[in-house]
Amino acid sequence: MKTANLSWARFQRRYFEFPSLELSLDLSRMSFGEDYLGLMAKPMRGVFAAMKKLEAGALANPDEKRQVGHYWLRAPSLAPTPDQSRAITQTLASIKKFAAKVHDGTLRGQKGTYSHFLIIGIGGSALGPQFVAHALGETHLDRLEPCFLDNTDPDGMDRVLRGKLRGKLGRTLAITISKSGGTKETRNGMLETQAAYQRAKLEFAKHAVAITQEGSQLDRLASQEGWLARFPMWDWVGGRTSETSAVGLIPAALQGFDIDNLLQGAAMMDEATRVQEVTKNPAALLALSWFFACEGRGAKDMVILPYKDRLELLSKYLQQLIMESLGKELDREGRVVKQGIAVYGNKGSTDQHSYVQQLREGVANFFATFIEVLKHRDGPSDIWDRSATSGDYLMGYLLGTRQALYEKNRDSITITIDRVSPQSIGAMIALFERAVGFYAELVGINAYHQPGVEAGKKAAESILDLQEMIIRYLKTCPGSPASVEDIAEGIDAPSRHEEIFKILQHLTLGNNPETILTDSGMSPFLRTYSAK
Repeated sequence: MKTANLSWARFQRRYFEFPSLELSLDLSRMSFGEDYLGLMAKPMRGVFAAMKKLEAGALANPDEKRQVGHYWLRAPSLAPTPDQSRAITQTLASIKKFAAKVHDGTLRGQKGTYSHFLIIGIGGSALGPQFVAHALGETHLDRLEPCFLDNTDPDGMDRVLRGKLRGKLGRTLAITISKSGGTKETRNGMLETQAAYQRAKLEFAKHAVAITQEGSQLDRLASQEGWLARFPMWDWVGGRTSETSAVGLIPAALQGFDIDNLLQGAAMMDEATRVQEVTKNPAALLALSWFFACEGRGAKDMVILPYKDRLELLSKYLQQLIMESLGKELDREGRVVKQGIAVYGNKGSTDQHSYVQQLREGVANFFATFIEVLKHRDGPSDIWDRSATSGDYLMGYLLGTRQALYEKNRDSITITIDRVSPQSIGAMIALFERAVGFYAELVGINAYHQPGVEAGKKAAESILDLQEMIIRYLKTCPGSPASVEDIAEGIDAPSRHEEIFKILQHLTLGNNPETILTDSGMSPFLRTYSAK
């Protein structure tokens, strides 16, 4: 049983500082034994060997014949072929050149120099750029203001296209990000944006940029329509690890961030996490802490608590990186293992007033990761009371919350960085990418494929096929209005009554031009439907 107060000797043994990275890792409030890290050195040797093979170009997804090379993006010389190395270097140069032309007005919109850019993407194609934009952005200093369409929600798109960008499309770059070009959510966002440009009597192609795989459906469309620019996505970079590719670097460069420093931070962290001595490798320490807390089987959730407003989106970014990478039904041998770590979070000290009550006194089904930033603001701070500034209070709440959890035997990790900067954000991204890779090897799963995502996409397509059949049936069937049972029988879908009911609910609210009418006064299960 832990005591309420942590010993100074224990803290010193479990506090790991990495000065060149301006980062430290405090594992003093993890409850593993004193011999744990030593005992795990042996299995970590296999993990390090597997990661070395991955970086050298081994196939990460044998079934897809696909490599995983996001590490090469910040160290092109490590890419296994000269062509890959050259492609990375040339793309980075093209990104810088493009951003410079936008900034100096060489490239202009139909209504003047660009003032905004719109990212149209989903998942990693939007979460990474959103996280970095929020972390590093300064409204009064940003060269261009970022906007995002990251869902196929019409109201959400209207809030951006008819709201924030109303009257500004002629000075907005529209950047569509899709590796295949066939992702429906992204395609819908692009089509809605094209329609908005047409309503404004503007030419979409004169404001459009594509980030996609060469030869994809989107690449061909951008070429045919004469879009401003096209940048590559490679099959060896997954969406959730794409922030240091064109996916993340173009938005960052347009907003005015130092992308060389972002890449340098990631490269420095990559180098530090190649060290094969566990206590000198921050990602190994992090992954082993996860392994202990989760008992190697996802037994606990990970709560991300960044005590910095700029890092508010870190939990969302890590949610995809960790859960999509580690949430797997089968291990590498095909055995059912049901792996994963659930991730959620909020920012401090906001969490003091939301769910810390449960974290301290409720079900102990989690471990916490505190993110501490030492530099509170640029410039001086005023002292308000007790010789303390606002930032001192933030520090107090972090340390107090951590101690309050420790007193109730709740494990926690604390990651401390000196300041939020392009370099520290690049390092943070690389730290968690590597920790995910290490953890996956420890539990024997493939972190770099996502069959569940594809299953969800196929299920959605099935629903849309069913909707098309319902509309066709109601437009062509004679006689009186039809019930759910009538429709199921008429389209030969005897086991899909619930889905038919939900689709009809959706259609009767005018969400589709194919208007469906209903006698809404009856019991929901006795209603009948007809096409207008």
